[in-house]
Amino acid sequence: MENNSPRQRQRRRRPKADVAPAPRRAAPVTGRLRPLSQEDMARISEASFDILHDIGLSDASPEAVRAVVGRGGQETEDGRLLFPRSLVEEALAGLRRDFTLCARDPSQDIEMTRSRVHTGSGGASPMVVDLETGAYLPAMLADLYDAARLVDTLDNVQFFSRSMIAGDMETLRDLDINTAYAALAGTSKHVMTSCSQAEHVRDIAGMCFLLAGSAEAFRARPFLSLNINHAVPPLRFDPEACNVLLAGAELGLPVMVNTFGQMGASSPVTIAGCLAQTNAETLAGMVLAWIVNPEVTAIYGARPMVTDLRSGGMAGGSGEQAILTAAATQMAQFYNLPNSTIAGATDSKIADAQAGYEKALSVTMAVQAGANLVTQAAGTQAGLMATSFEAYVIDNDMLGAILGAASPIPVDAQTLAVDVIAQTVRGEGHFLGHPDTYARMKSDFVYPAHADRQAPDAWLANGAPTINSAARQAAQETLANHFPSHIPAEIDRDIRSRFDIKLPRERMRQA
Repeated sequence: MENNSPRQRQRRRRPKADVAPAPRRAAPVTGRLRPLSQEDMARISEASFDILHDIGLSDASPEAVRAVVGRGGQETEDGRLLFPRSLVEEALAGLRRDFTLCARDPSQDIEMTRSRVHTGSGGASPMVVDLETGAYLPAMLADLYDAARLVDTLDNVQFFSRSMIAGDMETLRDLDINTAYAALAGTSKHVMTSCSQAEHVRDIAGMCFLLAGSAEAFRARPFLSLNINHAVPPLRFDPEACNVLLAGAELGLPVMVNTFGQMGASSPVTIAGCLAQTNAETLAGMVLAWIVNPEVTAIYGARPMVTDLRSGGMAGGSGEQAILTAAATQMAQFYNLPNSTIAGATDSKIADAQAGYEKALSVTMAVQAGANLVTQAAGTQAGLMATSFEAYVIDNDMLGAILGAASPIPVDAQTLAVDVIAQTVRGEGHFLGHPDTYARMKSDFVYPAHADRQAPDAWLANGAPTINSAARQAAQETLANHFPSHIPAEIDRDIRSRFDIKLPRERMRQA
């Protein structure tokens, strides 16, 4: 990529924004949305066990076959790998719960406890929406780094999952290593990335060990995890992704065990059938990771998607998608497994009203269902085909409102405020000046940074700004001025001496 393009030069000329950061709020504990009954979940689980035992998955790598057969599994004559119920149950009993996905900045750690919710970025967009023109452009490594830098400043985008594919990388090894580096350099939040080949996992792990100081230090505080799509629905493994999963588990990297079936295309058209197949595919990956490392940090990532049956395309902003996502989250909770899901995959091409309602619907339902990690919750457009910096900023406001609405309501003597009511009605007659009101202004309320709350006359007097114009300016100012420096210079030099890092140092500092 040309690192001095007009869009980059214009970003650097913007003045620094003078915005005080909001205090970080605790992740809410949710899980009140329950579209499936306990009996429903039990029946779906039984169907998944039957699928694994009787149908199995094809195209497993030789390494995966050896692992499963060595624990009582079977490979059929037509090449399908069967998982006995006893093995699945043993793995479910042994898999870790209630762990922490760490960040370089400990204040940004993610607690993977039951129904504690965190929202973040994600996707594999081949395109980026240009901040200046709105044009869809091929995504480059510098764009990925910019996305990480922007997310680093957004309070409600709580982790950075690789959001786009750097189209200027010539080889898969270059892509995997440089994607991890750009993300880790751009943010001190927890990073999630992908890997195409098992040997590249060792490279990424080596980079993480350098940053942490040692392999042991990284395993004690893992600040990077791998997104792995080990299955190709219906009921097939991706052999290379299987080996990536095995390598990640062996090396002690947290692994996101993700499955993407499309309802009516690569999974049954019914929600129940889609859930049964997707659950089976996801459990197969969880079992594989556990076999090679019983202490593995594995996250259940069932992500069934809805197909628009008129066109065959994804319908990520539909109501059906929202309820399907909530139900998939329930299945993870049925086994008490730390989990992740996708929500926010709007079909809109720009950050408009359609994007707003589609994202708000799907993300709200995922949050209320209690998904531990909601990826793709910010910044994506066009069914995950593009990443928008403007949308990141708008979505950060949206996520603050959604997470705030998910917080439980405390009811006690202090919050019932009977004494305060008595004092107020006998005194000033309103609560605006009461000490409790002032004290709770920041703790109990989420104030949007860019959504407009002015009175109409003040809004007109100030030029009738839109949330889009405010978000665009905020993104430009951040990208002109925010260049994280949490990687010490000597470690950065060591990384660059061992790996072919394509992101120039001069691109990583203010002009």
